[in-house]
Amino acid sequence: MAVQAAERLRAVEEAVEQLRTELGEMGVKLPSLNVDAVSLARDDPHPLIDLGRCNLDTALRLAAALHKARG
Repeated sequence: MAVQAAERLRAVEEAVEQLRTELGEMGVKLPSLNVDAVSLARDDPHPLIDLGRCNLDTALRLAAALHKARG
C-alpha cells in the first residue's frame, strides 16, 4: 500500500507542476494551485489538486488540453 500511496503523491505533484507550467505559458497564474493536504490524510490517500478542487485525471486532461491549445 505504501508504494501505491507514494506513487499517487508523486503523480499528483507532477500534475500540479504540469498545470502550473502550462497555465504559466498561457499567462495564467493560480496562486492557490497546490496539492490538497486534507486529501493526503488517509492511510490510503487519494490526492486532490486544489485549484477549485479536481481529481488527478481531470487535472491531467486539463493540462493536455491547454498544451494542445497552445501548440
